[in-house]
Amino acid sequence: MSLLLSSISKGFKRGLSIIWLLTKILVPVYLIVTLLKYTTLLDILAKLFSPLMQLFGLPGEASVPIIFGNVMNLYAAIGAAKPLSLSPRNVTAIAIILSFSHSLIVETAITRKIGVKTSHILCLRIGTGIIAGIIYNIFA
Repeated sequence: MSLLLSSISKGFKRGLSIIWLLTKILVPVYLIVTLLKYTTLLDILAKLFSPLMQLFGLPGEASVPIIFGNVMNLYAAIGAAKPLSLSPRNVTAIAIILSFSHSLIVETAITRKIGVKTSHILCLRIGTGIIAGIIYNIFA
């Protein structure tokens, strides 16, 4: 019984630690994007990236979670997508794209340390993300 209680306690503490870690990422990004909605900056980004986003069947503002996901991580992308009121189809397209090209800064640094050329891995990951996004747009 003591082993069970110890395991539950340890699991609970680890769970709280993970929740705190995710909260430190999700909440600030959510607040930033929510604030962007009330400025012209989100409109500017949406117009700037609209031609590229059309390849994926996405509105221009969908570029924001894609940028956060590529620069930071998938949790930042989730935090950025939530305040945008995207459709389930849009969120799926973003998830497909980011499944190939997420956390580019950190993961590219790691792959470079094992000897993979930076330009090759970036082209591969970004390229496959773009191709997957286009294929999803065509067939979904």
